[in-house]
Amino acid sequence: MAKNQTTYRCSECGWASPKWIGQCRECRAWGTLDEAGPGAGGHGAPAVVAPRRPALPIGSVDGERARSRPTGVGELDRVLGGGIVPGAVVLLAGEPGVGKSTLLLDVAARAARQSARGAGPVLYVTGEESSSQVKSRAERIGAVDDRLLLADDNDLGTVLGHIEAVRPSLVIVDSVQTLQSSGVDGGAGGVAQVRAVAAGLIRAAKERDLPVLLVGHVTKDGGIAGPRVLEHLVDVVCQFEGERHSRLRLLRAVKNRYGPTDEVGCFELMDSGIRGLEDPSGVFLSQAPRDVPGTCVTVSLEGRRPMPTEVQALVAPSGGGSARRTTSGVDHSRVAMLLAVLQARVGADCSDLDVYVSTVGGARTTEPAVDLAMAVAIVSALKGRPPRPSLVAMGEIGLTGEIRACTGVQRRLMEAARLGFSAALVPAQGAEELRGVDGITVFTVSDLASAIRVALP
Repeated sequence: MAKNQTTYRCSECGWASPKWIGQCRECRAWGTLDEAGPGAGGHGAPAVVAPRRPALPIGSVDGERARSRPTGVGELDRVLGGGIVPGAVVLLAGEPGVGKSTLLLDVAARAARQSARGAGPVLYVTGEESSSQVKSRAERIGAVDDRLLLADDNDLGTVLGHIEAVRPSLVIVDSVQTLQSSGVDGGAGGVAQVRAVAAGLIRAAKERDLPVLLVGHVTKDGGIAGPRVLEHLVDVVCQFEGERHSRLRLLRAVKNRYGPTDEVGCFELMDSGIRGLEDPSGVFLSQAPRDVPGTCVTVSLEGRRPMPTEVQALVAPSGGGSARRTTSGVDHSRVAMLLAVLQARVGADCSDLDVYVSTVGGARTTEPAVDLAMAVAIVSALKGRPPRPSLVAMGEIGLTGEIRACTGVQRRLMEAARLGFSAALVPAQGAEELRGVDGITVFTVSDLASAIRVALP
């Protein structure tokens, strides 16, 4: 008899090895090979099986089955590309406490109210909390509905039994790492268990045209926990981001088979629940008077969405020793580079001064187009003079002091005009393609020195 040989398989890419080695030979990841059991990846030709449904001409396929249906949460629909497609499996990942369960419970309640018009109920499966804990949260955010069914279970077979019994119109699983299949060895959250649970739920979703929303945990470095193949199996992968001490939450689509991946949804997390922010400008702009030294407003692009962001700077005498450089919401190394460029090209010397640069409202931006607004805010704080009234600045600054072009200037200008800004600093490169925007005066600048002269008249 042939001896069964143990196979080790990479949890990131699926590459198999007859023995354990430290590094995967395919994706070069370290420590990702796990025992897959004997006979994995066996040889032999697969059996021929008659198809259950014949292949159809592409013109006769019903395309209406793949039309997205709104969830009732406008910001979520924006990220998903209009809504949830029947049979789609969406993975929502985020850090603990960011508001994933609160958001999906709100989605479940809205879908349950819509299902009263003839569709099936909504099934909410929780593997982390009890049904009473979920109900207390639902009462707090106003998400109690008779068509919303709760099931607290960790077994995949039982969850599939619930789906068979109630025939829901939407299934939410919180979370995929807490379920386990009885036919697979290992504890919940392991590589084999997560792969088996995801495959079972995806199979049920495709067979029934049932949309499924999965909650996923993240690792310490922000990646989705579990095997990398999980991201390839699902149809949509969304990241829910936000600072623990800020009410602002951002939802980004990392992968989307049914829509764009450059949209961003804005939410505000409150004691009474979570609500979408169609116009987040009030969060990112301070309510202080505009004629204050050390402030400048820019418009960054989050995907295709213009986001107004106010940058504040403070320059103070150093208390001794080396000068401090403290940032919040902006790239620290970018600020250090701008200080060097300001000293070399404009003569704004901050080498013996403490410099603090921050954004308003907990916004985080690393876009190079924010460089010009940071430079104006720093020089304004250094000289103690407020910038030009109602000014918005955008542009990337090079090491030679030139102002480089940035993408989507027209969209940024239209958003600035809508918010009531009357003056804008934009790069001269590419400005000939801009169209006029009512109510806003555009100053085109090609170098940092001229930009400072315009911003601080």
